[in-house]
Amino acid sequence: MKKILLTMLVFVSATLGMQAQPQDRTDGEYRLVTAERTEFNRHWFLQLQGGAQYTLGEAKFDKLISPNVQLGIGYQFSPVIGVRLQANAWQSKGGWPGYEQARDPQYTPYIKDYKYKYVAPGIDVMFNLSNLICGWNPKRFFNVTAFLGGGANIAFDNDEANEIGSHLKNLDDYELQYLWDGTKVRPFGRAGLDLDFRVSDAVSIVVEGNANIIDDHYNSKKAGNPDWYFNALLGLKINLGKTYKHYDAVYEFIPFPPKPQPKPEPKPEPKPAPKAKPLTVNVFFTINRTEIRDSEIPALTELLDYMNQYPKSVVEITGYADKDTGTTIINDRLSVGRAAAVKAYLTERGIAEDRIIADAKGDTVQPYETPEENRVTVCFAEEK
Repeated sequence: MKKILLTMLVFVSATLGMQAQPQDRTDGEYRLVTAERTEFNRHWFLQLQGGAQYTLGEAKFDKLISPNVQLGIGYQFSPVIGVRLQANAWQSKGGWPGYEQARDPQYTPYIKDYKYKYVAPGIDVMFNLSNLICGWNPKRFFNVTAFLGGGANIAFDNDEANEIGSHLKNLDDYELQYLWDGTKVRPFGRAGLDLDFRVSDAVSIVVEGNANIIDDHYNSKKAGNPDWYFNALLGLKINLGKTYKHYDAVYEFIPFPPKPQPKPEPKPEPKPAPKAKPLTVNVFFTINRTEIRDSEIPALTELLDYMNQYPKSVVEITGYADKDTGTTIINDRLSVGRAAAVKAYLTERGIAEDRIIADAKGDTVQPYETPEENRVTVCFAEEK
């Protein structure tokens, strides 16, 4: 267990060294591989809203207020442009002045209001003005989005207006000249603003106001100009999926070559004993990994025993990565990390750093025939 914990510490240290540039290293330098950046992700979004509608007409303001709901699903193509399919529905209202007077002149005239239902599916093109003017910022708390669109208004249940009309059908001057019954489908146009208040990456609170223009026949009254209704909505916008991806800066550590040691003054010595035979040890790694596996400990133990038995021995550690997987940048990083892991294993067990020469070849050199064999750190030890 202790060996496993030490191996994990070596891996974490090497990984952190590849991500952040420390300020206190004197044994090498860090090279920026990839700068920090944030990229926009295209994504779907869902809107659920409810509120009130005001239908332009001849009645007091509060008499022309109706409940209103809206469901929308959209796709954000860029930080500025999006498209939304929406369905706005519930009811609209109208008012006809002089109702009782028209039925009987002795009555005091007053305004009769009436309601009717509708469903209005449509499509909107949306423009994020905040990103357009101020630049894209995925963490911005407040965004303003304008939209333009249109669709089909499907109106029905106009019974209350028809009841009024039935009392006035014998009058020549009544204003409900566009009475309709059954179900009517009319085109409409719309424009409006969404005010988004960001709660998290996935959820925003949306306040929406939109104005809708439709044919004069919509409210059954003949006015000689298009009819209008206005919606004020409050709800949620839910992003489906990640809206952006952030990449931290990546640095690669390049160690300085070891300083040459001064040669000692020659002294007359007896004939030196024969040098030990050089030792080559291979430490193999898993794909895209730099941690030392338990299966490689026997090979490292053999190398460690050799270094302890021959105090004058020096080991050259060279890290490699197979060229069949990954990119050149990733393989460079992997080869450096693999050499660093073996070096750390030796130094933590008493081998002086000046007896270790660490190098990395990335995928530019493939010492063996198969990709699995090229995920390796080759250790060549010999007595100097």
